[in-house]
Formats: sequence, structure tokens, C-alpha cells
Amino acid sequence: MPKMKTKSSAAKRFKKTGTGKLKRNKAYKSHILTKKSAKRKRNLRQSTVTDKTNEKVMKKILPYL
Repeated sequence: MPKMKTKSSAAKRFKKTGTGKLKRNKAYKSHILTKKSAKRKRNLRQSTVTDKTNEKVMKKILPYL
């Protein structure tokens, strides 16, 4: 059997936590930042865990992560 390929774009965006969950960065922090409050921008800096509904698909895309 040939090796499975990892999606490079997904590998750059996700990291695995100690418990096996997938960690990701939040969206909406790249441009049009003037209208967003400081509190909102500060909260966007923090990483979060991927939603359970997407986890099955993400594990398929990232077989070796």
C-alpha cells in the first residue's frame, strides 16, 4: 500500500494537543481591524480547539499528525 498524503495547507494550520484534539487559530484577524474593538482583537489572538463536527474530516486530511 502506498503512503497516505497529508494536506500541506491543513498541516500548517493545525497542531495536535496532548489529549489528541486539534488546535487552530481564530479567523478574522488579518485586515479591516480598525472597526474591531481591542477586546475582540485580543480574544482573536488566542488559539482554540477544532469543533467536534469537523474533527473526523480533519483527522482524515491529517493522517500522520
